[in-house]
Amino acid sequence: MSQRKPLIIGAPALALIATLLTAFPVKVSAAVDASSSHYKRPQLVLSIMVDGLRSDYLELLSNHFGPDGFNLLLRDGVTLEEVEFGPGVDAAGAVAMIYTGAAPSVNGIALADVYSTERKITQPSLFDSTKIGNYTDETLSPAALKVSTLSDEIRIDGGGAAYSHAIAPDAARAILMGGHAGNSAFWVNSINGQWATTTHYRDVPTSVTARNFTRPLSSRIDTVLWAPSMDVSLYPGLPAHKRHYPFRHTFSGSAPEKYRRFKTAAPVNVEITDLALDYLNEMKLGKRDAMDMLSVAYTLTPYSGSTDTDARLETMDAYLKLDRQIARLLKAADGETTVVILGGTPADPAKDPDDPQWGLPGGEFSAKKAMSLLNMYLIAKLGNGEWVTAYNNGAFYLNHRLIGEKRLEPEEVRTEAAKFLTRMSGVAGAFTIDDILEGRTSEALRRNTVVGNAADVYVQVTPGWTLTDDTTPTPVRQVVRYAHSTAPVVIYAPQLLESARISTPVDARRVAPTVARVLRIRSPNAASEPPINLKIKNTK
Repeated sequence: MSQRKPLIIGAPALALIATLLTAFPVKVSAAVDASSSHYKRPQLVLSIMVDGLRSDYLELLSNHFGPDGFNLLLRDGVTLEEVEFGPGVDAAGAVAMIYTGAAPSVNGIALADVYSTERKITQPSLFDSTKIGNYTDETLSPAALKVSTLSDEIRIDGGGAAYSHAIAPDAARAILMGGHAGNSAFWVNSINGQWATTTHYRDVPTSVTARNFTRPLSSRIDTVLWAPSMDVSLYPGLPAHKRHYPFRHTFSGSAPEKYRRFKTAAPVNVEITDLALDYLNEMKLGKRDAMDMLSVAYTLTPYSGSTDTDARLETMDAYLKLDRQIARLLKAADGETTVVILGGTPADPAKDPDDPQWGLPGGEFSAKKAMSLLNMYLIAKLGNGEWVTAYNNGAFYLNHRLIGEKRLEPEEVRTEAAKFLTRMSGVAGAFTIDDILEGRTSEALRRNTVVGNAADVYVQVTPGWTLTDDTTPTPVRQVVRYAHSTAPVVIYAPQLLESARISTPVDARRVAPTVARVLRIRSPNAASEPPINLKIKNTK
């Protein structure tokens, strides 16, 4: 066989190649270091958790958003249109799932508030009597969160050099986003309007102290006005009768109700952004030799102070206002070295029933009445005593001390109670904790049940009925609607990922390992689900 002669390039040819390379330089992605051709780590992870965020509203209002907020993330990010959380979780439980990659049965958090069988009261899931509050009398910590979070893993990955801070209207989301290892987590105190935290976190940034002392919310809240951002006729999909009644909300009056209302209104999102910008600017987050994380939480839930059961106008306006706040945040962050996570959490159901003029079937399920009738039934069946000790969030707690004294089997008593409750008006079904744990209900319900906080019997109230918890001095009402518990999540990293829209439902537990893969850090320690296979650009 003849051997191929080596190619010899002469000096003139080499000179021509050098000239061409100079004239047409090769572009290198920001995700790749030009000198080493290795992956370049992001400098900032900006996590934005929005309670009540919905895909249909993002689509409906897209033409009214600016170019630098929601539209920027949706255009250039990877959008998971339906992230599934399953039943029995609120905003706190959903945030815990996103940050840990684990279900409540593993991570320990399903709801912001739970009933304590030990203290016989409803208390925060994050209650911790060993901690002290700063600017609040609340005693909270992330101790009840049983596993690590994305923010924890970023801190560990940075060997302590990485910063992680969290800001939210409420304590539960602030602490869950801050995690165990975070530097700080602040929320708005419902009593005095100050930025509050727990002594679990060691850092109190000067920007927080300055705001609490020199520009507190208490000195400004009486001047805050929430009114439509544009002419009411321009809001899309609004019925004609709603166009004649623009809203106008103020927050004056006696404390503490004005602060509680404020925390569910669009103006609170401005307070969140203002403090977040202080963090970015004063602490140089994302501009240091470490990968920092800043977590912020916003709200789009129906305003608690509204007297109108149809809150569509307020909701749309809240989206428009939040779009501007997100644009402010993104502008302050360095887009070339920032990864953004925009995560929605399912909103709470409506509090008030539809107007009776529409003639829809319905009724009221009174928790106090149900407790009384159930107790009377068990007395007739099992003997005298206080058999039902408490009710909370659709669940009944039985007297285990009395059950033990009577030498009865707890499971049999629970089953008897469930059979009785099933026969009550407005109850579509009842099941016990044994049914949940032994797989006689849905797998999603089992994995979202925290055994340590579990009740004995749960009721499923008929849709359209009002579930009223009148066992407390201030009754809490909730209209029952069966709805799929989903929300969108967007991962924005145009320097790393190809944009895409994924319409197939995605388990919420897959978000954390997916983000961890993008960041090239290890997943939280309970994230057992596989990451989503996203197209990552220019990595070697």
